[in-house]
Amino acid sequence: MTENYTDPSGNTAQFRAFVDAPESATAAASTPSRLPLIVGAGVAAVVVVALVAWLALG
Repeated sequence: MTENYTDPSGNTAQFRAFVDAPESATAAASTPSRLPLIVGAGVAAVVVVALVAWLALG
């Protein structure tokens, strides 16, 4: 830790300033969406099921 570290829980004003800091909002907003991963997994599952059904009936 650095020497100039200030504990945000030191008092109420410091904690509120820490919570309202803009960098905490951008960190949460910068997480990538998991929707393409979920859609891709669903499409892959449908393809596998269709392939197994085609091989079983063919």
